[in-house]
Amino acid sequence: MSTYQQWRKFVFFDKELVKDPTVDGAQPFSLPAGISACDAGKGHMVLGDMDGRIWFVTRPFQLSSFQAYKSLVTHLYQLKQHSILVSVGKDENDINPLVKVWNLDKRDSGSPLCTRIFSAIPGNRPTEVSCLTVHENLNFMAIGFADGSVVLLKGDITRDRHSKTQVLHEGVYPVTGLAFRQAGKTTHLFIATTGNVQSYNLSVKDYQRVDLANSGCSLRCSAISDPSQDTQFIVAGDECVYLYQPDDHGPCFAFEGKKFITHWYRGYLIMVTKEKKSPGVDREDTFRHELTIYDLDNKLIAYSATFDYITDVLAEWGSLYVLTGDQKLCVLQEKDTQTKLEMLFKKNLFMMAINLAKSQHLDSDGLSEIFRQYGDHLYNKSDHDGAIQQYICTIGKLEPSYVIRKFLDAQRIHNLTAYLQALHQHSLANADHTTLLLNCYTKLKDSSKLEEFIKTSVSEVHFEVETAIKVLRQAGYYSHAVYLAEKHSHHEWYLKIQLEDIKNYQEALHYIGKLPFSEAESNMKKYGKTLMHHVPTETTKLLKALCTSYCPSGEFPGGRDISGADEQKRANSEEFIPIFANNPRELKAFLEHMIDVQPNSPQGTYDTLLELHLQDWAHEQDPQKKKKLQQEAISLLKSGNFRDVFDKALVLCQMHNFKDGVLYLYEQGQLFQQIMHYHMQNEEYSKVIEACERYGDREICLWEQALSYFARKEEDCKEYITAVLKHIEQNNLMPPLLVVQTLAHNSTATLSVVKDYLISKLQQQSNQVDQDERKIRQYREDTNKIRQEIEELKTSAKIFQKTKCSICNHALEIPSVHFLCGHSFHQHCFESYSENDSECPTCMPENRKVMDMIRVQEQKRDLHDQFQHQLKCSKDGFSVIADYFGRGVFNKLTLITDPPGGKMPTASIDMGLQRDLLMHSKRNL
Repeated sequence: MSTYQQWRKFVFFDKELVKDPTVDGAQPFSLPAGISACDAGKGHMVLGDMDGRIWFVTRPFQLSSFQAYKSLVTHLYQLKQHSILVSVGKDENDINPLVKVWNLDKRDSGSPLCTRIFSAIPGNRPTEVSCLTVHENLNFMAIGFADGSVVLLKGDITRDRHSKTQVLHEGVYPVTGLAFRQAGKTTHLFIATTGNVQSYNLSVKDYQRVDLANSGCSLRCSAISDPSQDTQFIVAGDECVYLYQPDDHGPCFAFEGKKFITHWYRGYLIMVTKEKKSPGVDREDTFRHELTIYDLDNKLIAYSATFDYITDVLAEWGSLYVLTGDQKLCVLQEKDTQTKLEMLFKKNLFMMAINLAKSQHLDSDGLSEIFRQYGDHLYNKSDHDGAIQQYICTIGKLEPSYVIRKFLDAQRIHNLTAYLQALHQHSLANADHTTLLLNCYTKLKDSSKLEEFIKTSVSEVHFEVETAIKVLRQAGYYSHAVYLAEKHSHHEWYLKIQLEDIKNYQEALHYIGKLPFSEAESNMKKYGKTLMHHVPTETTKLLKALCTSYCPSGEFPGGRDISGADEQKRANSEEFIPIFANNPRELKAFLEHMIDVQPNSPQGTYDTLLELHLQDWAHEQDPQKKKKLQQEAISLLKSGNFRDVFDKALVLCQMHNFKDGVLYLYEQGQLFQQIMHYHMQNEEYSKVIEACERYGDREICLWEQALSYFARKEEDCKEYITAVLKHIEQNNLMPPLLVVQTLAHNSTATLSVVKDYLISKLQQQSNQVDQDERKIRQYREDTNKIRQEIEELKTSAKIFQKTKCSICNHALEIPSVHFLCGHSFHQHCFESYSENDSECPTCMPENRKVMDMIRVQEQKRDLHDQFQHQLKCSKDGFSVIADYFGRGVFNKLTLITDPPGGKMPTASIDMGLQRDLLMHSKRNL
């Protein structure tokens, strides 16, 4: 129970007497005399008088009326959402009163249309109507009577045929108040009498009844609140004001005194009571009405004033209108929210101002300003704890620096901490705020608060994690920083703190092993050298896994299991080689593992492994171990992985003076001259001869170089020179004169060395001369024979004696075609098979071959590079020159391939002779 005596009084309403607009506002507006009922809604006030007339007061305060009853209007109810007016009145005294339903939007002879009339009292019982209420959906109407009964009309209240009337309630106490309450699809009817309060559920079949209280109220002392008070039924008794739900009672307010009128308006409870008498004054003629407006939410009196007599209080057009007994009309205009707040600020009633602002649904900016002013007020009074709580309410609107500057003093650090915590909880803190809060924790040495701050769940983090890690690390709270980094997956910071501050290399390596592949790879590239220096074995093991078949080890920090997510990914082993700069043993093991598991490893892997093998071979002193290392290096070279980097492998072998490797690579690269030169430099004569025998067929000049090499040696090399000359002679690799000139440089070589060689060469040349002379004689004889044939063709007639066609092999018949070559054809066979009229079809293929050869020779006459190459590479250069002479390379040949004019085969005897000579020469060749 709350007593109004503790409530502060304010003047939140401005009172003004309504002026009559018809006389320029000079006189007060006058209401009709004899008002017996009134209501307001739908843009006008409705008044009923003792003469049965219903009056309408419009917004410009103009009066209009019509005759509704012949005698008296007792009750009026204007619906707020419909232009429907329900009235109760009498046409004659002592006659059952009538209920009339008026449609104000329709007119009948200048008056509102009456859509329904029925008797108010069922059965003509001797009683009076005490109260009336109508549901806004027009489906319910309730009429209360002085004998304690209530009549309910269900259905369309505007029509007789669509509604049903029944007695809902009967009691011993007069009914003083009725109200409908709609909650979703459920409809309740509250009934107040002078002795009790009940509610009926009209949405169920049997209209369930609930007794709410055993005390009631007088007429016009009940009302229904709006949703701000959960649509409760208000019953104003002489001692208290009670609020009821449909099934239970609500709060109670101790507003003592005789109540005459009770209304609800925009969250305010309006009551008209008897004015409290001043002490020592007991005269009855001092009786007056007191109008009080209560704000139940904020527990204050918004307005209070006395009137001589109040007929009723109506709410319309956003204001309250007080109808007085002297037919005057006063308006109460509520002040705006800002004005009311300023009134409260002046009295330093900030909490009341906050509550008022919330009830008035003031925007967040306005509320924030109130909290700020309240905070400033408390701060100036040195109530820093209370001030910080108000400043916390301004978060999101007030600039945080405004508050922070006030509490930077070391003595107020706990208040600043509270504010910064709230700032983080609202997710409005920046990096500077996080830094400041953590510094506050460290200065206060409040480890529990610090742990609570950083150990919030990931979904509830309201600060910048990276900034927090930096501050904790700087303050020396390494364990807290590591926890935060691990929890929020800041891998770089976790590893940096573990390696640089805590020096826990094993834990850092274990953490990397739990990361996804891409992050584990990048971190190993970054921290691999440090880890290799301190934990080489474990680091090498992790690198092997990264480059072959990496799988994160177990559950990842933060609760996310990623095992098996990166099984198919492999790192490039070549990129990790620099990590092993000072750990050759681990590097060798790593590379050998990579080659075994992954034969297609990057080339750098093989190159580095070869270099390691050669280094170990070069520094090894034990012959057996050295031989084993040599075999390993050769085996690696023979793996076939150095074809594309031949030069690099060769340089490595030369740098370490690895003879077997150098010779193997020379052979693989077909660098046969380098092989022989290598043996020459080491004066390995037998190896020189062996190299010539092994590779001389692929590179002939090796024998010449070998002969020149041995010729320049001063020591006795007769054995090796003889072997070289024997091979040169067998393959005719050098002219004898060049051989003699080469050997002339050797002072120890005698004639006996070349005697057998020279005799053999002279005998071969003698045989060649005899053979050439025989060919010359044969060619001369063939030439003379051809000349004789040409001469006969020029001087003698050609007799064609062929008796059969050369194509069909049948006997020749005229017409026929004959050629100088001796072939004859039927004319029709010739025309069918010949491609032109001037060539013999039989000889044409052979002739074309000859012509094509001539053309090719003609085209090759200017190919000097090809001639030089053939001349250089040939064993017999003279034969090459003779061949090019035969092709006509060294003379200009003009060849006429087609006869000039005429299509007959015998058109030109000279042309035919020339072609025949050419064909004949080819055959002889």
